[in-house]
Parts: sequence; structure tokens; C-alpha cells
Amino acid sequence: MDDVDVKPLYMVCFGAATTLVMLVLFLVGRRSLAAELTKGNSAERLLGVGQVTAIFLVASNAVKTAVKGDDILRDATWVGAFGVAGVLLIAITGHFGVRLLLHSRLPAEIARGNTAAGLAAGAHYVATGIITSRAMAGSDVQELAISVAFFVLGQVTLHVFVSLFRALTTYDDAEQIAGENLAAALSYAGAVIALAIIIARATEGEFTGWETSLKGYAGVLACALALYPVRQVFVQMLLLRAPLKLRGGPLDDGIALQRSEGIGVLEAVTYVATALSIARLA
Repeated sequence: MDDVDVKPLYMVCFGAATTLVMLVLFLVGRRSLAAELTKGNSAERLLGVGQVTAIFLVASNAVKTAVKGDDILRDATWVGAFGVAGVLLIAITGHFGVRLLLHSRLPAEIARGNTAAGLAAGAHYVATGIITSRAMAGSDVQELAISVAFFVLGQVTLHVFVSLFRALTTYDDAEQIAGENLAAALSYAGAVIALAIIIARATEGEFTGWETSLKGYAGVLACALALYPVRQVFVQMLLLRAPLKLRGGPLDDGIALQRSEGIGVLEAVTYVATALSIARLA
């Protein structure tokens, strides 16, 4: 039976069951999550929402790519394999990724209720989930191994690109976020999610050999360079009506000095919209 013949109800049931199991597994590893979502501060809730969103993204894609409809035991086995792998990868890389990109004191900032820190950390988990949901796709051992390899490649790429993005700003976004600057957190959230969308698109497609697949991956990633002119020309020049600058300018001042949440949202939305367009067209 082909994928197109799988009955919608069968897929929905698998999706619901997979999501439930993955959430339970994640809660076992993050026992404080339920308490943070119900009784925690705003920062802890934002982080928790980001983590839960990542689980939903991975669960849906695991079902979409692993369920064939021929054998319920086989479907359950491979959905479970890709789902469990996804949970572990999100938990590990999300935890260390947040500490690496936003400094090790971020958990303490979240615990004391720094909303900017919670938003940035939650967005990073969403970005991790976006990449994981596209990289972890398949229905056999070979595809699982290839998926893990592309997941690692995607995570390394995300960290490199986020670091390059941070070099564009005249302010230290980690310091700004630790200082409860919500505008900086919004800017960071938009950038990291946009980059994740592009990287996720780069990992998609049928695997036809490492050389061909990596060339295709690099080709899509090159489109991420479009975020730079979007930031400096579209947002800063056209929307904020400021002179052209290769680095810095009113956009950075609006984020770091004025702490304008409106500018932060504007910047974030343009990044995500650009990334969605690239994912659609590339």
C-alpha cells in the first residue's frame, strides 16, 4: 500500500498516540516541566511551551514519514524509533545549545523570572524541533542513521549561522537578554527560528548519495544570506527610513538602547517571513 492510501483516521490515531508517548518520555526526563507550565513564572512557561512545541513537531513528522499502512506493528516500531530518537536529540541538543549560544547563566535567569531569557530559550527549542522534525525522517535502520547524521549537521549549521548573525549586531544579545531586554529576545527568537526553517528545508529531499545531498544542502543554505539584506535594507532602510549601513544603525539602537519591543517584533517577523518564502521557493 502506498503512502497516499493510508487512511486519514489511521494517521491521526498514530499521530495522537505518538505525541502522547513522546510527551510522557520528555516529562520523565524533565520532571519539573508540568509544574513550570502550571505554577512557574512567565519565563519558565515560555521555555516549557517551546519544548512542548518541539515535541509536537517531531511527532507529526515521525508519523508522516514512518507510517506506511501495511503493518501496524512495523509502523509502530519505526514511529517509536524515530520518535524516541527525536526526544533524546531535542532534550540533549536543546539544553546544551541554549547554554552555548546564550551563556550558562541563562537557566538562573529563567528561574528568577526573566521573561526575555524564557522567550529566547523557548525559541531555541522550537528551532531545534523544526530541524529535528525534518532531519529525522524515514522507516528503516539506514534512514535512521542518515537522519541522525543530518540532524547533527543541521545543529552545527544552526550554531554557526546564529553566531554569524550575532556578529552583525553592535550589541551583545546574550547580555541584553540577561538584562531582561525583551526586544533583543524577540530579535533573537525570530532569527533562530528563521534559520531553523531554512536549515530544515535544506535537509529535506530524497537521499541520493552524500556528495549530491550535501551539494543540495549547501545550495539551500546559501539562501540564508538573504537575511542580511532583509535586516539592513528592508527593515532598517525601507521600514525604519534610516540611512544604509553595513552594520549597526537605528535598528540596533532601537533594540539595545530603546528596548523597543515593536522593532523587535518587526525584525523577527521579517526574518520568519523571509525564511518561509525561501523554504517554499528553494
